[in-house]
Amino acid sequence: MNRMSRTVGSTDRSRWSALAVLCAGVLMVVLDGTIVTVALPAIQSDLGFSQSGLAWVVNAYGIAFGGLLLLAGRLGDLIGRRRMFIGGMIVFTVASLLCGVATGPELLIAARFLQGIGGAMSSAVAIGMIVTLFPDPKERAKAIGAFSFVGAAGASIGLVLGGVLTEAFNWHWIFVVNLPIGVAATALAFRLLVADRGLGLEAGADLWGALMITSGLMLLVYTIVEADSYGWASAHTLGLGALSLLLIAAFVGRQAKARTPLLPLRVFRSRQVSGANAIQMLMVGALFAFQLMIALYLQHVLGYGAAKTGFAMVPSAIVIGIITLGYSARINARFGERNVVIAGLGLLLLGLLFLARVPADGHYFTDVLPAMLMPAGFGLAIPALTTLGMSGATAEDAGAVGGLFNTTQQVGGALGLAVLNTLSSAKADTLLAEGRSGAEALTGGYSLAFGIGAGLIAAAIVLTLLVLRSPRRESVLVAEGESAETAARTEPVVH
Repeated sequence: MNRMSRTVGSTDRSRWSALAVLCAGVLMVVLDGTIVTVALPAIQSDLGFSQSGLAWVVNAYGIAFGGLLLLAGRLGDLIGRRRMFIGGMIVFTVASLLCGVATGPELLIAARFLQGIGGAMSSAVAIGMIVTLFPDPKERAKAIGAFSFVGAAGASIGLVLGGVLTEAFNWHWIFVVNLPIGVAATALAFRLLVADRGLGLEAGADLWGALMITSGLMLLVYTIVEADSYGWASAHTLGLGALSLLLIAAFVGRQAKARTPLLPLRVFRSRQVSGANAIQMLMVGALFAFQLMIALYLQHVLGYGAAKTGFAMVPSAIVIGIITLGYSARINARFGERNVVIAGLGLLLLGLLFLARVPADGHYFTDVLPAMLMPAGFGLAIPALTTLGMSGATAEDAGAVGGLFNTTQQVGGALGLAVLNTLSSAKADTLLAEGRSGAEALTGGYSLAFGIGAGLIAAAIVLTLLVLRSPRRESVLVAEGESAETAARTEPVVH
């Protein structure tokens, strides 16, 4: 009995240690999505970037990351998720070193693109590995809560860390700091992550499909991030946007006929998978507005510096941490994931509506800090939404569904950020032309972005009410062999 207890305890410790490795690796990837934001002025001054070229320090990473997630997820299914995760960590760490020693714009942009590739390789398979590690629903909920905290809080931590390192040392350190983390995480991954064989390349990798979706997503992300420069109605934006959608449509058509599809269309028969991905796109698009617009408001309207802006965002990371690590699993078990998603989205809606009335002569403690409680809604919603989305995935498709879930997050964030930033800038220009002060014009633009973000959250709430159901109800329908069409007509059931 004692020997059995020790064995079980050791296995439990190994699984939670493996989760810690996955979280550490993904945290490093998430941090790099925002850590450069507050360091961009220093990078521009040091390396001589043009204003338009400077945007590619961020865009090169986002294009590679968002475009390759789906392919990386499927390859993880084929060659083994452990291999894919470790390979991604190695690529990301090497790319971080190249970023840290960059002495010119070309090398930095190329290294950032390589970072995006490594980040996609690691992130795409992480959720699938967690699902495999924790088959018990209660333990899985706790694990996903911890993983969700890393993703949610990592962006805010990146703003703080970027500001502190840039002001205390120089911008090179925002990349160099990844080296010891990457080396340690890679070494621990070799030791703690269980090797999986994968389906094998002979199971088939749809190379043409991979080319279509990767090219389509990369082109879509590129079109979105460049739309502000060329204009949304320009031939450049409309033409490339149409081409990207055509490539994505061709990919979908091919998946319906391919012998070994990259993303089996059967995963979309689950309302959980389809609904969770659509809701996540709306939610993340709105939350990107919160993160970026609050940072811009603090710097350009209230006059905060880089480090002070980062620290002003700390309360949101703390709130997310308390919810996701301390309470989300128990709340999900008590009230059901669908209800928790609705409650979380409701908190986000209230927070964005509060920010939509922010004044040009505002104060942090009265006009910003109360909204820092809003991310509690994200801390509630994202673990529940991840659980719902992954509940529709089989063990065979977990990597592909995990890659899809990460892809919709990146594409939703890029689309939301590009659209809201463009509309915010246009509103500010209009107010300036009307004779408003610079602070009033900028604030008017930010308020518009917050208002539109609130509209996206409201749409997500409606979609949740209409589409999502509890995992228990979903499994009952599958067990009974009910068709997808019949399932789509069934009223959602609440725990």
